[in-house]
Formats: sequence, structure tokens, C-alpha cells
Amino acid sequence: MDQPELTPGLLLRAYAAGIFPMSESRDDPELFWVDPLRRGVMPLDGFHISRSLARRLRRGGFEVTIDRAFKDVVAACADREETWINDVLFGMYSQLHTMGFAHSLEIWMDEELAGGVYGVTLGAAFFGESMFSRRTDASKIALAFLVDRLRKGGFILFDTQFLTDHLKSLGGKEISRASYRARLQEALSRQGDFTAPETPSPAVLAQRRTQTS
Repeated sequence: MDQPELTPGLLLRAYAAGIFPMSESRDDPELFWVDPLRRGVMPLDGFHISRSLARRLRRGGFEVTIDRAFKDVVAACADREETWINDVLFGMYSQLHTMGFAHSLEIWMDEELAGGVYGVTLGAAFFGESMFSRRTDASKIALAFLVDRLRKGGFILFDTQFLTDHLKSLGGKEISRASYRARLQEALSRQGDFTAPETPSPAVLAQRRTQTS
């Protein structure tokens, strides 16, 4: 039985149901749906700004932007030896971005794109898709600013899909499928705003480490 054609609407319905698509590789045109038994999430009140990350934030030397280079961020996330982002998904996320459902946060150093993260928003849920780093700590800086933006924007769920060692070191946790779906339903009943919050200065963000430690 043939699968229905993937459209932006179908993709959004899948996220609302707790599943997401992946491909085996960049060159594989086929997709499969994923519904993990254990789900990675980043608690928005539990992101860990380490002493070293706080120092890096205070040192500055970078610029943070929102939605300035969405396609470049997705392309950079896919530019690795093994990736699940094929051309079909690249096109879908680009369409969702045009529709206002997908966003990126970019880190610039020396006027070059040094790191970033992108994801899909529905209600008060942010579904983190992928991130990349071309300079030391760029992805950590991106996540720190992303978590701040989600908190200020009224989001209550930051879905990371899977829990990597990198995310775990920053405060990420793993929860059951049932617990995730309960949190997802609560998030879908609310409304977050990704673009409204102002971006804090790096020094202000670094200061929050002492306020929450």
C-alpha cells in the first residue's frame, strides 16, 4: 500500500500526533515515521549553563539572529557524513518556514555562519530538528539562546526527539512515550510565540547561571 504524499499539512498533523519523519540518508528518497518509546526533551527551566559556557557567553564575539538564514541552517545540519535530512524533508521544512511553522536561530562569528539550530513550532511546543556547529561552542551558545527564547515566548515543551550525550550534559532528559504525549497535548492547547521575544545580551544570559545555580 502506497504511503500518502508528504505535504506540509500532513507533516504538521504528524507532529501533533507525536511522530516525526526521517530518511536513512541524504540520497534516499524514502521516508519512515518515528515514534520513540523514550523521548528526549529539554526542560526549559533546567538548561545547564556551565561555568565554561558562561565564560564563553561573557566573552562575546558573536551575533545571534532569528530566521535570517533558515535554509542555510538546514543545509549545514545536513552537511555531514550521515544525515536523515533528504531533499524531500529539506523542501518540507522550507515550506513550513514560509508558512511560519519552522524557525531557525543562527550564531555568526566573524560575519560567517558558525552554528545554529532549527525546528518546528505548534501551539506552545517546539520540535527541535537538528543543530550544527562550525566553531567551538557554537551549538551550545545556540541552544542557550533558544531555550531563553522559548521560555520568554510562552513555550512549555522543547522536544529534542532523542537524548544524546551532548544534550544530556546540558540538562536534557528522557521521558516515556505516554508522558511525552500528555505534555504534547498540554502544549498544543496553548500558544507560544517564537519571534516576539527580544534576544538578551550574552552577558545577561551568562548571569542567569548564578541566578539558577
